[in-house]
Amino acid sequence: MPGLRGRLWIAQGATCVKPFDWRRGNERESEWRRDVSMKRWFRAPLILPDRVIPDGLLAYDAGRITDVWDLADPAAPPVPAEAEVVERGYLAPGYLDIHVHGGGGGDFMDADPEAVVAITTIHARHGTVGLLATTLTAPEEQIIRAIRTVRQAPRKGARVLGYHIEGPYINLAHKGAQNPEYVRPASIAEIDRWMAEGGPEDRWHVTLAPETDGALEAIRYLVRRGATVSAGHTDATYDQMRAAVEAGLSHATHLYNGMRGLHHREPGTVGSALALPGMTVELIADGVHVHPAAMQVAVRARGPERVLLVTDAMRATGMGDGEFTLGGLPVTVRNGEARLHSGSLAGSVLTMDRAVQNAVRLIGLDLPTAVAMATLHPARLLRLDDRKGSLAVGKDADLLVLDEDLNVKATIIGGEVVYDER
Repeated sequence: MPGLRGRLWIAQGATCVKPFDWRRGNERESEWRRDVSMKRWFRAPLILPDRVIPDGLLAYDAGRITDVWDLADPAAPPVPAEAEVVERGYLAPGYLDIHVHGGGGGDFMDADPEAVVAITTIHARHGTVGLLATTLTAPEEQIIRAIRTVRQAPRKGARVLGYHIEGPYINLAHKGAQNPEYVRPASIAEIDRWMAEGGPEDRWHVTLAPETDGALEAIRYLVRRGATVSAGHTDATYDQMRAAVEAGLSHATHLYNGMRGLHHREPGTVGSALALPGMTVELIADGVHVHPAAMQVAVRARGPERVLLVTDAMRATGMGDGEFTLGGLPVTVRNGEARLHSGSLAGSVLTMDRAVQNAVRLIGLDLPTAVAMATLHPARLLRLDDRKGSLAVGKDADLLVLDEDLNVKATIIGGEVVYDER
């Protein structure tokens, strides 16, 4: 892919919140030799949040990263003979996607274990190691069945880290591909019933329209319950968004899409998401949903550290062109675009590897920044950055072997190889 090679260093203005403790520390060579056989080793260019180590050494054992070294460092250990060498490509942290409806022919709303496996399998092939199972506007019992099925489904491919409830508390003026029949006011009792179906480690992320009935109360309640709340499918003005942020809302779902746009006399939802303190935003970087220049504006206005890449993938992802459904609505996929018969966009068929490639190619980001938008930034939003999101000692061994053009050659989750085409 032209334009990817050479963009190795961090872009001007990109920041890292704290220094990364990526080295193991000083140990005698004999200690290295004693435990080397228990580990799996990679020698490869390593993509860190703030730079690429051109010649790095990484090891993992028992599902955790144990060593990260720059071989240019005089203190680096000898390279074990059994180390796997990535000569033309990179080793990167696994991607995290907080907005996934489906893929491989399945949709989480199918409430079918086979559909769940199809989704997690296809996304793992494209580098996603963890995701939020995302629902649609539907009757309460369907949303609950979807959550319950995800919990009971076999664990294969990308790990489900929790749930993104997109709708039903949205504004009909920006419903997009959400079924208008089931749009309704926010209900604390309904939220309780959703969350009762989840597990203690599940992350919750809820998209709603903050200007709708009961939304501010719901935001306050969700935040108290540990959820993150996002503005989406909304016609909120700047003042309404400011009130929502004061209540605890902190994110914008698929920025620019399904929301009131920016006007110089009324900043709307878009302007609020880019200007109000503490907000993070997500971009569908498929080159269809958002113009590259608009994506550049978002990164420059918000700062790259507060931008996340997502797919908003629907069931057709990985399936090619054809006729599909989304939330019971007919969708046509043609030339990589998913649209309702009305012509409105209906999710995407994007995968996270393509999103990262497009962040480099279309937005012009350097490689560490683009990868961080798909790894460390969502990990922070999910409060999982102590375990996921970067190549650092002690974190989960969620790793990607990438070629020079950032295509996924292998996916490793918790030290387990779940996909390998090498």
